[in-house]
Amino acid sequence: MTRDESGRSPPWPTKTREIQNMLMDSTRWNDFRFRDDDIVVATWSKSGTTWMQQIISQLVFDGSETVFGSAESPWIDFQLTPDAVEVAEAQVHRRFLKTHLPLDALVFSPRAKYIYVGRDARDVAWSLHHHMTHFAPAAFEMFGEVVRRTGAAPPPPIPDDVATFYRVWLETDATSDTSFFANVRGWWDARELPNVLLVHYARLKADLPGEFRRIADFLDIPVDEAKLPEMLQHCGLEHMKDRAAQVAFIEQIFDGGGRTFVNKGVDGRWRDVLTADEIARCDVVAARTLFPGCAAWLRTGTQR
Repeated sequence: MTRDESGRSPPWPTKTREIQNMLMDSTRWNDFRFRDDDIVVATWSKSGTTWMQQIISQLVFDGSETVFGSAESPWIDFQLTPDAVEVAEAQVHRRFLKTHLPLDALVFSPRAKYIYVGRDARDVAWSLHHHMTHFAPAAFEMFGEVVRRTGAAPPPPIPDDVATFYRVWLETDATSDTSFFANVRGWWDARELPNVLLVHYARLKADLPGEFRRIADFLDIPVDEAKLPEMLQHCGLEHMKDRAAQVAFIEQIFDGGGRTFVNKGVDGRWRDVLTADEIARCDVVAARTLFPGCAAWLRTGTQR
């Protein structure tokens, strides 16, 4: 096992804390019964989760045209799906589970394979703002019920202006118990473990066939080259929008339904909105938590 930039060998991850808020409940993993071939898609929100779930669904379901990966991938810690553990238990296909938890709040199993997806923080903020400002009234009712049931803090108001949202999010990230940069750092430190694969959103966009094969190889799933063009098409934006629009839960909680939930998939929208100082501020904040190599990977997708 190689050493990270601090000179330490990455330790085998152990859970050291619980996170219970309006969105997530980490305790659901505590007694989770893993299977030998489980796959866990781990991300911070809006980093490419749905895309990765769709890629894996194409591998697990042999290129199915109708499958929507997100609908087949239980989000174990999600407060709005209290039956997620039971749903996972009932699945008979190879399971691919979802989590947005940081590694130190997650039960880590040597029996599972973990795929962590990273994305430039500025693109995450842009996508997150779109996501949070397109919740339908039904979503607010559901989250309100979670707040009443658990006593969790309700979310702060979301600024209409995306640049304002970005600035506030960036400056408050370090004090959050679900910090974006701390989440990235935890999984980066575990990258040399044999059952962890780091994938970057930018690399998926630049070379989807190559990344698709790399993911398949990590999961020990042979790729049928004759079906590969169709599989890749099923991982395209328009196909995913069409499939998401067939999921009742997604249609219920987003204005515009599944075609809003699966958004543009476009990076760099912040370049024409933020000032040079605001763009650079992201790298300054990232450097407080991330090693240079990790920060460079998060920006570009290049892993040294």
